[in-house]
Parts: sequence; C-alpha cells; structure tokens
Amino acid sequence: MSLLLLFPGQGSQKPGMAKDLAAAYPAARQVFDAADAALGAPLSTLCFEGPAEELTRTHNAQPALLAHGAAVWAVVQARASAHVVAAAGHSLGEFSAYHAAGALPLGDAVRLVRRRGELMYETGVQRPGAMAAILGELQRPIDEVCAEASAAGVVVPANYNALEQVVISGEVAGVERGMELAKAAGAKRAVRLQVSGAFHSPLMQPAEAGLSQALGIAAWTAPRWPVYSNVTALPVDDAATARDVLLRQLTSPVRWVAVIQAMAAAHPDATFVEMGPGNVLTGLLKRLAPTHAARTCGTVGEVEALLESL
Repeated sequence: MSLLLLFPGQGSQKPGMAKDLAAAYPAARQVFDAADAALGAPLSTLCFEGPAEELTRTHNAQPALLAHGAAVWAVVQARASAHVVAAAGHSLGEFSAYHAAGALPLGDAVRLVRRRGELMYETGVQRPGAMAAILGELQRPIDEVCAEASAAGVVVPANYNALEQVVISGEVAGVERGMELAKAAGAKRAVRLQVSGAFHSPLMQPAEAGLSQALGIAAWTAPRWPVYSNVTALPVDDAATARDVLLRQLTSPVRWVAVIQAMAAAHPDATFVEMGPGNVLTGLLKRLAPTHAARTCGTVGEVEALLESL
C-alpha cells in the first residue's frame, strides 16, 4: 500500500486533541513533552484541556496542530514510513509535512510555527483585514470577482479548497465587496471567517522578514519524500526550495485543489491519510480525488486501524 500523508491547517484544532494518543502511546507523550520544552510553555495542557478560546489563538493553534500531527507520526512511522510516497499540508500543515518527512526537527518545527503564528497575529493587529468563504459554483472566475472588488480595498483569493469552496482575504471593505459580488455571481453562501488577520494575502507582507529569519534559524535537511507546495502545487525535495515556498506561502494563495490533483495523478493507486485532528481534508478529497481511498488518523482507534492495514 502506498500512502499520501496530509496534514490539516488552522481550524481543525479543538480541546482534547491528542489526549488519548498521549495516554496510550509513550511516543506520542514524548512528542508533547518535547514541544512543551521547546516552547517553555504547557502546550500539551492547552491541547488536552483547553480552553478553546486560548487554543484557537493563532500562535497556539499552529504549534498545537503540528504537535498532534507529529505525535501521530511518531506512533506510526516505524510501520508506515516505507509506504509513504509523498506528503502535503494545508497552510500551517505544510510545516507538519516537512517535519514528518524528516526535513525539520520537532523542536525547531514547533518554535518556527509558534513564531509564524505570532507574526501573523501581530501583522493582523497592525493592518486589520478579513477573510470570507465563498461557497457554490460561480458564473465568473473568483480572480475576476476579487479584481473588481479591490476597487473598495485589496482582496485576493486565499484558499482554493475545492472547486466550489474558495476563501478570499484582504482589507475589510474589499472582502465585503467581494462577498456581495460573489453572491451576485451565483455563490450559495458567503461567510465571514473568525480570523485574526488577512492570511495568504498581500496584507501579510510585514511578517515576511520575521518569518524569513525564523526559517533560516531552523536546521533544515532534504525531505525523505516529496512535499507538495501550497504555492506551486509541485513536489519539493530540497531544503532551500522548502524554505522559499514556505515564505512565499505567507502572502500567496493555498492552491489545495491543484495540490491534491497533482498528488492523485502522480500516485493513482495510493491512499490519502489525514494525520491529525478532524477530517476536513478527507472531506475535500471526496470531490478532488473521488477514485482514491482516504482515511483519517488522529485518534487511538484510527491509528490502530491504519497499523492493522499495513
């Protein structure tokens, strides 16, 4: 069996995440102990107990999700590693994918995404923005909608999550105008998202210098298998390119549709495995790669099921 690993991004976190894993597997507990030590803060307690409001904060959600994905991988890697042919992650999840691929040590990865979250939050405070999900098939390209809406304020496509699910991001007035235009173009719904900034848009540019520095401090090596880039939808197999695309990701759209289609085309018989809490990415696969098998792997029961299948 060939495996394609997927790691979720912000929004999949929830109190209680990975608590059962840490209780059942010493390898998972060790990941959270190492994450706590790397941050000098009780990330594990926040994951296992909450509160939700604190866990959802960008600078906490990002290391929490990475730690959960890393904990799952620590438990299954001895049996699963030989089966993995490629990996990808949605936004923050791309960092998790590089850790699983051996390109980024756990301590460095946790500190890096904590810093990324801090920078994104600080930039959102300095230059407030908004994001909105546009649901349904439009009668005109979303890029065209955003270009017209930008007369009110800068707004761009931020996440191409599915053929009928796109997130737009930018200045508040631009996003609100984009929502109106999207509805006029046939969108079923246009929903403001509860976020602390205009992620994956030009408004995040002030965070680039700090993220570039953080990326440079981490001890990178080449990934063991290709990691597909959110920015290019191409496989990355060297450390320099990894750092470059992760920096560009900050202000570029997440091309998730293209990522999944590229992975599916390259590995037609592989099984997608979502590593971490929830099933957001697995849900999207039903439309993006309907002929591929897919499974989640974030709880003790799901870990055991994956191991039994290998």
